[in-house]
Amino acid sequence: MRKDMFTASLAVTLLLGGCYTGTKQGIGTATGGALGGLVGSQIGGGSGKLAATAAGAIAGALIGSSVGQSMDVLDRLKAAQALESNQTGYATSWQNPDSRARYTMTPTRTYETANGPCRDFTTQVNMDGRAETVYGTACRQPDGTWKAAN
Repeated sequence: MRKDMFTASLAVTLLLGGCYTGTKQGIGTATGGALGGLVGSQIGGGSGKLAATAAGAIAGALIGSSVGQSMDVLDRLKAAQALESNQTGYATSWQNPDSRARYTMTPTRTYETANGPCRDFTTQVNMDGRAETVYGTACRQPDGTWKAAN
């Protein structure tokens, strides 16, 4: 469950965070909390559903806050460039000069949908001595930006 929440939180923070005018940490916290609650609601059942939803929201907010705090415009730009320009299987790596977080993003599959191109990707994140591997999907929007797929 933690990896799914982390993945969803990172993908949304990474690709959509630029649309929000709040802080990076606020973006990550809100996104992580919402996605964590969604994941928790899918796992819990019966009387445990509310507890699973709450636990998922709390865990997602904590994870999202950590990821969102370290990501900024540079990180989102680098990720979008990798999705737009990299051949499948070719990685782009960067280190944020302010947060010192390191990212390696690799598009792993490219395919066409009725709405345009989409790409699966893997991102390795090393932040505060913790390494995570994140899997996600993003689709190009009509304006050329990349958006996390549902």
